[in-house]
Amino acid sequence: MNRDLIVNLVIFALLVAVALGAHVAGQGFTVTLATKAAILGLAGVGLNLALGYGGLVSFGHAAFFGIGGYVTGIFASHAANGDPILTLPFTLMGSNEMLGIWPMAMLAAALAALLIGALSLRTSGVYFIMVTLAFAQMIYYFAISWPRYGGEDGLSFYVRNSFPGLNTFDPIQYFAICAGLLALALLFTAVVTQSRFGLALQATRQNEQRSTAVGIRATPVRLTAFVLSAMITALAGALYADLNRFVSPSMFSWHMSGEIMVFVILGGVGRLCGPVAGAAVFILLEHLLGPVSDHWQALLGLMLLAIVLFAPGGLIGLTLKALRRTEHG
Repeated sequence: MNRDLIVNLVIFALLVAVALGAHVAGQGFTVTLATKAAILGLAGVGLNLALGYGGLVSFGHAAFFGIGGYVTGIFASHAANGDPILTLPFTLMGSNEMLGIWPMAMLAAALAALLIGALSLRTSGVYFIMVTLAFAQMIYYFAISWPRYGGEDGLSFYVRNSFPGLNTFDPIQYFAICAGLLALALLFTAVVTQSRFGLALQATRQNEQRSTAVGIRATPVRLTAFVLSAMITALAGALYADLNRFVSPSMFSWHMSGEIMVFVILGGVGRLCGPVAGAAVFILLEHLLGPVSDHWQALLGLMLLAIVLFAPGGLIGLTLKALRRTEHG
């Protein structure tokens, strides 16, 4: 068993252990914090597939996070009211079943990513960043001006959606759902990145011209990765909406895109569990320092700056270096 796998397993096990320990101690709020870390880590896993393995620096992944959230909110609110979402060209009713909502959220994000990616991938570098940001902001302003679903006030749905055999209102059971999906996303990412497709994706990141010379068409490979990345992030958005039983245009904002990117950079770009570690540290700092000062993110900024300058491998990279020194020392 190599070091990377051990570190990844330990990070995931620590997240589960915190939730289980808090549940045994009767600290439901801490379980909810662990759940939030799992959900935001899942969003980061989605971005990491495009950014870490494909080199696609997207500053618009909040668009897919928000789409997942709004699909969940819209389906849940219509299920509560009993009125259809669509009547033409076919009747589409609301639903409060997670297993029915998740595929719809991922499909909606996939369609959006297909359009956004097809246009954005005509550019590269800073232009790609700005085009993805522009699309996310367009969707953000559309959500603000959509009064049917709350406009800038957002949309509340007061009953958490259901999952077969589980009580989703129980914090530890909802954590189990989120942690299970996070584990599946991590496994999916590990398999995909070691497949022929994943190796082709990483080759286009390292040297596009050489990849083209050996017959790899960069655009289709990158577009596929971008769509898969969006689907994972949308799933996280759906879970986040159910956690809060509320969605708002802020889920589409550039601040949200920035936070998801922070999770990836903080934990380690291109590291399988990097976004999970980054999200956990972010939630921990927010919980510990938020009540102390409204400017707690300044410390996060200094930490992020130090990692970019001195430890580009992120927290996981630092951990692996420490383990190597211990073995050789």
